[in-house]
Amino acid sequence: MYSASISGNRWLALAAVGLATFMTSLDNTVVNVALPSIQRDLRLSLGGLEWVASAYVLVFASLLLAGGRLADLYGRRRLFLAGMAVFTAASLVSGLARGQDLLLAGRVLQGAGAALATPTTLAIISAMFPGERERGRAVGAWSGITALAVALGPLAGGFISQHWHWGWIFFINVPLGILTLALGAAAISESRGRGISRSLDLPGLGSSTIALAALTYALIQGHQAGWTSPVILTSFALAAAGGGVFAAVESRSPAPMVDLALFRSRVFAGGTVTLVLWGFGVLGVYFFTPLYLQGVLGFSPTMAGLAFVPMALLMAASAMFAPLVSARAGVNRTVAAGMALVAAGLAATSLLGQHASFAALMAPLAAVGIGSGLTMPITAGILGVLPPAQAGVAGGILNAAREASGLLGVTVIGAILTARQAAALASGATPHAAFLHGYSAGLAAAAALVLAGGFISLRTLRARRPAASVQPLPLPVPQARPCGEHHPAAA
Repeated sequence: MYSASISGNRWLALAAVGLATFMTSLDNTVVNVALPSIQRDLRLSLGGLEWVASAYVLVFASLLLAGGRLADLYGRRRLFLAGMAVFTAASLVSGLARGQDLLLAGRVLQGAGAALATPTTLAIISAMFPGERERGRAVGAWSGITALAVALGPLAGGFISQHWHWGWIFFINVPLGILTLALGAAAISESRGRGISRSLDLPGLGSSTIALAALTYALIQGHQAGWTSPVILTSFALAAAGGGVFAAVESRSPAPMVDLALFRSRVFAGGTVTLVLWGFGVLGVYFFTPLYLQGVLGFSPTMAGLAFVPMALLMAASAMFAPLVSARAGVNRTVAAGMALVAAGLAATSLLGQHASFAALMAPLAAVGIGSGLTMPITAGILGVLPPAQAGVAGGILNAAREASGLLGVTVIGAILTARQAAALASGATPHAAFLHGYSAGLAAAAALVLAGGFISLRTLRARRPAASVQPLPLPVPQARPCGEHHPAAA
């Protein structure tokens, strides 16, 4: 039986959850544009700069499932507050750092704090908004906050790196973190999974953490070290072995951390795949388009960040109307339409060329924003197969899928971009024209994968009960995976 008190102030609790998601999302994207300033100030090597960008994602992705399970066992409020306390303190350390070692330590601790807090956000919203109507309003507010965070990251990073010291990209988390802790302590009611084993399932925790860490490391470092290098092949092998051990342990455990029967569900498996393909394509815009805007079109960092704000506002607005559309048309048709619109926006962005204006960007990015908002009801289909007692670990699964989509998106699109760019340079193209050739090919591939996700959602998210009876949980907005090694490509 699932027990959750709703005696707290639910809207203040939503504000705390929204602020936490805002900070953990903003922290990822805000660093990308500031990397050149950090490199100049601290005199970092390219390898050191890459780890400043990647350490957060590596730790965050590795510990998501563990954080979700700990929240289910020991309380979502408790883990939320602990995670935000670690994240806030680590942000202060990162901003004060005057050397590589302290900055890397701060980034690692930020990732650990985010991994404790982030899986709880879905469970807290589910526990404190049990009614369908109120939950729908909470989802709309949450979606707007997270969409703005993803869009404001490049803008804030560009402005700070252009006008202030780069340390402020971390200092801004400190007052927000203190406010989040105060709101969370006062308003969030404790909830945990009851009727589940209190054992920690250490083999499951250990094997999942090793598998996720090895996979994340391989995808982050593959471009630099070479995909066939011993360290990368070993990392992929370790990820596969860890995944195999995890599956074996969970299938035999009397109290598994993750119920593997979930993945035999058409709705859960199809919805998760759709989520990954959506994040794959959208991150092609969030990561590679700033390189195109600054390296090819000559936008300033601030102007490049501004280009994403209308897209985020449209994403938030369409997300608020998406439940109404899905109630009439069905979750599968609504999500499929959104995926098709995202694919069209990506394809149009890939065709803009070397002399596009700021205004020319708006229609393709608007299509991506509106389409992304329409995909939010995907969680309505997933909710029907999620056991309430495992809401925390379920949040970890969805966030891990989001992180995997970012890593795979940047890796695959980056590989296509690099290959096409090299071929164009060999044929005598200018550096800008060569980058544009690779960028266009990468986004076209992303559009094709997103469109495939639309077909998958149309087949797998068909509701077996009326759509209006399903209560949606929020869909995680992807965080653009920092990857410093691609910056020279736009030069």
